[in-house]
Amino acid sequence: MTIPTGAESAPDGGDLQVAAALFHSLSDPSRLAILQHLIFGEHRVRDLTEHLGLAQSTVSAHLACLRECGLVASRPQGRASVFSLVSAPELLAALAAAERLLATTGQGVALCPNYGVGTTTNPTPEELKVHATVGADR
Repeated sequence: MTIPTGAESAPDGGDLQVAAALFHSLSDPSRLAILQHLIFGEHRVRDLTEHLGLAQSTVSAHLACLRECGLVASRPQGRASVFSLVSAPELLAALAAAERLLATTGQGVALCPNYGVGTTTNPTPEELKVHATVGADR
């Protein structure tokens, strides 16, 4: 996805769908925690279950998702698989940019009625809730 700077045309819908899929792959706290651990080097599923306190099946499912999204790779090591980040510098840059954006916005996304902390669904466009606007006349 290329963000237009003013001279370029807007990205087409396909580019935006792929970008949305990337952000969706990062939208689970457990997947983010797994990625944070992999920043420090390779891990086996067993290592990650111990670090994160999650069930082996949960960690395996999240790793499968991240692998299918192209964010992690695995290699056999004996009877286990060892997982690592595919593109660590780019992933670190994206996560650092997300942290800066959260700091700039005061983590306002946490209060979003559609995607904020505690929401459990992924609403369709028709189901999106209107955000309350602080200090604005309606």
